Amino acid sequence: MNLKSIHNVYFIGIGGIGMSALAKYFAVNGKNVAGYDRSQTDITNSLSTLKVEIHYNESIDLIPNQYKNTEDTIVVYTPAIQSNHKELQYFKKNNFKIFKRSEILGEITKNSFCLAVAGTHGKTTTSSILGHILKEGSVNATSFLGGISENYNSNLILGGEEVSVVEADEYDRSFLRLSPNIACVTSMDADHLDIYGEAEALTNSFQEFANKVSDNLILKKGLPLQGFTYAVNEKADYYADNLKIKNGVYIFDVMTPTEIITNVEFHLPGKHNVLNAVAALAMANIYGVSLQVIAKALLSFKGVKRRFSYKIKREDLVLIDDYAHHPTEINAVVDSVREMYPKQKVLAIFQPHLFSRTRDFADEFADSLSRFDELILLDIYPAREEPIEGVNSKWLLDKIKLTNKQLSTKGSLLKKVKDSSATIKVMIGAGDIGELVEKIKKGLLNED
Repeated sequence: MNLKSIHNVYFIGIGGIGMSALAKYFAVNGKNVAGYDRSQTDITNSLSTLKVEIHYNESIDLIPNQYKNTEDTIVVYTPAIQSNHKELQYFKKNNFKIFKRSEILGEITKNSFCLAVAGTHGKTTTSSILGHILKEGSVNATSFLGGISENYNSNLILGGEEVSVVEADEYDRSFLRLSPNIACVTSMDADHLDIYGEAEALTNSFQEFANKVSDNLILKKGLPLQGFTYAVNEKADYYADNLKIKNGVYIFDVMTPTEIITNVEFHLPGKHNVLNAVAALAMANIYGVSLQVIAKALLSFKGVKRRFSYKIKREDLVLIDDYAHHPTEINAVVDSVREMYPKQKVLAIFQPHLFSRTRDFADEFADSLSRFDELILLDIYPAREEPIEGVNSKWLLDKIKLTNKQLSTKGSLLKKVKDSSATIKVMIGAGDIGELVEKIKKGLLNED
C-alpha cells in the first residue's frame, strides 16, 4: 500500500482518540478526509475545523459521493465498530481497500524511524512525554498519541515523515503490525482477557512484539523481557534516585549507563508518572537527545488530559479527572491522591469499562476501590460488548469493603457528588464519564 497515492480517506469511528489522530495526520498532509462517528464531541469538532466532513447517523446515503470511488479511497475502521455496521458492510460488499487503524499505523512506522511505547498502563503519558522531548529537542518527529496533550491541545504532534512516535496497543494484538526501531514496554499486567483468554497469551504477545524491535528495547525493571531497564528508587540501566517533593514538584537525579543528571524537575503527580518520565528519557537519550535537553523538556511538560487532570484545585475543594479503568491504574490514582492529600477525605466516582474486564478483575477492582473513603459507582460502560448475565455495578459494589458506597445514575450523579463532604473528588473511568466532568465541575462551583 502506497499512502502517498491515496486521495480520499474515510474513517468509521473517526472520533476515537487513536482514529482522530490519524484523521488529523491525513488532513494536514493534503488528503481528503471524512467519516462517521456516533456522537459529536470536542474531538470531532476539532476535526471539523480542518474541513473534515463528519456525520453522526449510520447511513450509506450520508457517505459523500467522492468517497464511493474504489480507486481513490481507503477505508479505516476501529475494532470497536460492530461487524454489521451498515457503512462498513457497504465498503466490504463493494470491494474497497479496508484497513484497521493499526494497519495504517503499521504502514507509517514501516516508512519511518519508529519509537513505539507498549504496555498495559502508561503508554499515553510516556509517549506524550517522549513526543514533547523530541519536539523540544528539534527532532522532526510526528507523534500519534492516545490522549490530548496539554502542551499541544492535540493527540497529534506534527513533524516530518522520517521519525514517528506511536503507542503500541496490545489490544487485538495491534502492536504486532508495527515496525519499531526503539521500543519501550512499561507494564505487562493481565488485561484484555476477552481477546487473549489467559494472561500467558498476553505475555507471549509482548515477547513477539519485543522480537520485532530492530534496535533497542527499554523495559520496566522486573519484566520478563531482555533489554535496557528503567526504574525509580532502585538500580537499573536508567533510574531516578534521590526522589523528593518540593512545592508539589518532583525533583530527582537520573542515572544512565554513561551519565548522571541531577535535580531534574517534573510537575506530574505520582511516582508512576516519574517512572513514565524515566522511560521517555531513556528512549530519547538512546535516540540521541542530550540529558540537558531532556531535563528542560520534562520541566515544561504539562501532562495529558484525563490523566490526573485537575478540574478544580482549591484548598477547600479539588476535582480530579482520570482515565484509570484497570485496578493497577486505580491503585496508582489512589497512591497519587494520598501522597498529595494525606489528611483529606477522598470520594471516587467510578464508571467500570467493559463487562468482561469487570468480571475478570472484580476482586482486584473491589480492593483498589476500597482504598478510597467514599465511592459512587456508575453503571458499566459496555463499549463494544453485550451485557454478561450477573455482571453489573450492584454485583461489584457488594464486593467493595466500604461503609460509604452507593450506586448512581448519570442523572442523579451531581446531587450525590455535591452531598459528599469529601474535599477531594476523583472521577475515574474510560467510558463516557469524561463527558460528565464539566457538568460536575460547574455544579460544584455553582455555575450550573
